[in-house]
Amino acid sequence: MATTELQAIVRFRFRDGDVEEFKRLSAQCMEIVRTQDIGTLQYDTYFNDDETECIVIERFRDSDALIIATGSVSGELLGEPSAELRARFAGDGPVQIFTPWVTM
Repeated sequence: MATTELQAIVRFRFRDGDVEEFKRLSAQCMEIVRTQDIGTLQYDTYFNDDETECIVIERFRDSDALIIATGSVSGELLGEPSAELRARFAGDGPVQIFTPWVTM
């Protein structure tokens, strides 16, 4: 039986001052995830040394649990998304889908 869990690696680049707004919004998102969201299994944020770039690692229970907000981001989605979710990312957009080949 195939797993339905999905992982996302989201990349952000910041202009002057944008990082502080991102941190504020990210803290709000984290609070919502911790207190209300049962579909998000992981939500980890990493910054480079000068905080001009950020990577967020997310894991979701399944396609229904994944909600992507619009914005200036790029990234990779790892797993087997539903047809509906796959259609949202169709084409050469900023999110690339990678499906499992070998997993442990």
